[in-house]
This record gives sequence, C-alpha cells and structure tokens, in this order.
Amino acid sequence: MGALFDPAAVNAPACHIVAGKRVGDGRTTLAVSRPSDGIVHAQLPVADDDLIDRAVSAAQAAQLHWRAMKPRQRGRLMAAWAELILAHREELAQLEAVVSSRPYDECLAIDVPTAAEYLRFYGEYCDKLEGSITASSDEAVSLVVREPYGVVAIVTPWNFPVILSTWKIAPAIAAGNAVVLKASELTPFAMTRVVELAAEAGLPDGLVNIVHGGGGDVGRRLVTHPDVAIVSFTGSTMTGGRIMADVGATGVKPVSLELGGKSPQLVFADCGDLDVVADHVTWGITRNAGQLCYAGARLVVERSVARPLVERVSTRMNALVAGATWDAGTTLAPIISERQRDRMTAIVEASVAQGAEIELGGRAFDRTGGRFFEPTIISGLRPGMAGFEEEIFGPVLGVQIFDDADEGVRLAQHPTYGLTASVFTRDGSKALKAAKALAAGTVWVNRWGRTAEMMTSPFGGYGRSGFGKESGRPGVEGFTRQKAIWIDLNDGAELAHQVGPGGSVVRRP
Repeated sequence: MGALFDPAAVNAPACHIVAGKRVGDGRTTLAVSRPSDGIVHAQLPVADDDLIDRAVSAAQAAQLHWRAMKPRQRGRLMAAWAELILAHREELAQLEAVVSSRPYDECLAIDVPTAAEYLRFYGEYCDKLEGSITASSDEAVSLVVREPYGVVAIVTPWNFPVILSTWKIAPAIAAGNAVVLKASELTPFAMTRVVELAAEAGLPDGLVNIVHGGGGDVGRRLVTHPDVAIVSFTGSTMTGGRIMADVGATGVKPVSLELGGKSPQLVFADCGDLDVVADHVTWGITRNAGQLCYAGARLVVERSVARPLVERVSTRMNALVAGATWDAGTTLAPIISERQRDRMTAIVEASVAQGAEIELGGRAFDRTGGRFFEPTIISGLRPGMAGFEEEIFGPVLGVQIFDDADEGVRLAQHPTYGLTASVFTRDGSKALKAAKALAAGTVWVNRWGRTAEMMTSPFGGYGRSGFGKESGRPGVEGFTRQKAIWIDLNDGAELAHQVGPGGSVVRRP
C-alpha cells in the first residue's frame, strides 16, 4: 500500500479561533498523537478561563449582527462557507485523517463534502423558519414567533469530527445563533481550519469560535458559562450525564444530548440475499473500526440463517486490511487511543469469563506503531454480560439467535440504549411491525447507516442514548425558542373579560 499523503508534512493549525483570528496562547498544552503510528504530531494549546470568556463575548457580539442580517443574506454566506470548504477539501481531509481514525479517502469522499452539504442544507432554512397565528377573537391577533437563543456551546467527540461538528453548527447559526465549539482534544485540527474558513467566507468574526482542551476543565467551563444559552453535546453517556449535572448545578439552560448506543441488526430468515445482508452487517460494525455511536453492535438473527450469515460476515471481516489512515487500501481503521483499545479488550475478556465464546478475532494488535483491534465476533451473549450491556465502541459484533419473530424483536430490545436499529426482511408487514416495536430513535429497514440524504430526517435516541433531535427540521427548530405575542386590536378601548373563581365572569378595569 502506498501513502496518499505524507503525515509529517501536514501543517496542523494548533491554535484556537476566537473572533475570526488564530489565538495560540495557553498556559498548558496537550500532545496530539497520530493513532496510525503513535507519533506526537503537535502540541495543542489549552484554553484558560479568560480565553473562554473572550470566545463567548465574541460570539455575543457577532450574534447581534448576524441576527439583524436579512435571512437570505445569512443563507448566502453559509453557502459561501460550504463552497470554501469544498475548495479546501484535500487540506481538510489530511487534517482530519492525520490524527484521527478516519481514512483519508473516506474523509475526501464523504466527511468533508457532507460537512459542506450540511451548511448548504441549513442555509436554505434561514428564510423558512416561520411562526404561526393561533386562534383568537376578531378583536385580537395571537402570534407565535421563533427566536434564536443567543450563544450555543457545542461539544463534539473525536470519531467523526468534521461531520458531527458541522451538523450542529449549521442549524445553530441558521436559526440565528452564534457558536463556541469545543472539539475533541484528540482530533482538533480539521475543525479548527473549518472554523477559520468561516471568517474567510464572510461570516461575522466571532459567529463561530473554537477553543481547545479537555472536557473536564475547558468543556465544563464552557457549558456552565453564564452567557451560554443552550448546550449541544455528542459523546458518551457518562459524559452526557456529567454535563447535565454541571449545567443543573450552575443554572438552568436547555441541553441536547446525542449519546451512546448498542444498536441491533435484526435479521429474519426471509431477509433475501444473504450476501447483501452480510455486507450491511459487516459495514455496520467495522466502519471506522466500530468507533461510532450507532454501530450495529448486536446481530440478532433467526436460527435457520444464523450460521451461513455469520460465516459470510467472518469472511468479510477477515478480508479487512489494517493500515494507517493515509495509506491507500486501508479498510480497518486504527483505534483512537491506547485507553480506548484497553477498554475494548477488558469488555471482551469479561464477556468470555461470563460464558460468551469468541468465534473470530478478539485481540488487540499493533502495526508500525499504530493501535488496532481485530474484527471480532462473540456468540452466546446474554443480558448481564459486559459485551451485551456496555457500548464497546470497537469492531466487536455480538450474536444472538432467535426462533420466531416475537422473540427476535424481544432480543433486539436493549434495557438502556435506544439510538438506532436495523431490520432485514422482505415481508413489509413484518418490517413495519418490528420497526414500530423497537425502542430506538431511528430504524432502518433492509439497510444499515446514515447517508447525506438522511439529513432531511431527525436523528436522536431513546433512554441512555440521549434526548433532543438533530438533522431535519427538528434539528434547526431545536436551536430556537418560541415567543407568544398577543395584540389587542381595540387598543384597550373595551374592558377585557376574565374567568374568575368558580367560573364567574369578572371585568378587569
């Protein structure tokens, strides 16, 4: 395999972006390493309290200017930002791939174009966020209008940095807000450059800012800042819980959480072509080495097709090629950190100790300094086992077998998570019945995974998978608050009537 780019030649913007300018100061720094080879690529400055205050203040000032701008002009500027991102596609794909688990060719073909598409999509909402008129007498008009919150704090994870950041930023600013983003300190560089391009595209300086550091200090300070009006977070369920506690302890503000998952891929015997199904099942657990919240981590399969399907999935897993994110032909991505890989190993080993069996893989390995985990299949999983209960966040597929449809749907349910699910059957009635029964925010039928065209529909989970919706119209409306306006058309010339205690009609002078 040849290298698609030289990682050592990638000049990472190790800085914050505040009010449209690079800011490199910080009393402390964090080492950002490349998971593909373990080499430290750059030192990242950590934002202190003063810098966070400056970022929030810059956002407040820019938001007033942005909100006053004509909606169609805001949409045109968002479209210009999208075009500038596409013009820098190769640069951004390298910045994304060099310190992440995302292969360069996928960043180039999927991640960066999807980020641009989110900006275009939500830019078209700028002049389409309409209010309503509610019922009233002829003597009054009742209006409901949508208004932006002000400053939005956005905290995003390391697994799909550019996609997950822009699908929050785009609807937030389309609704008239300004943003302070804290991207993951493990994968900060591509989004830093994307934010810098916003100012180059003509968006007001400070409308979108990015600050860096750990979640326990910088993240906590940002989400609890008194001038932050709303928080949007994607990441682990544990961290989401801490954010709720921190926000609740310091004030009252809305919080949207897109958290973890333990998504089933429910396969009935009448699923059709097993090779096609095996492609979906394999992709569902090995994309990004399983490091995504809606990974299809549980194969719940009808007994008569279980063995041939598992064999097909095993064959596909064995064909995956571990390699650096900058190598041509890499189909098994590295694991983001040693800590994350050790956690995978611990959960797999605990599951085996509890009675599960490894049918394929199950071990961590290194390749030219990079961190990897073998594509793994575990059978015999039951509720209570670590591999069933916990989100592994790696290329580990648990297998459960059922004998009838009702049992299959029951096994596919999870006691705590409910982000996504897939159902494979050629029986439309069976598919719809299962989709309605499954406790999940998104159910795919005869497929697995999101694509760019799905940005028209809402995404979000049930239970410990979080609350609030992203994408679609709910994604932008979630960044607005509603105000009721009641207009008396009689200019107060007549007395208003009110209903008093016991239903009596009283006159208000």
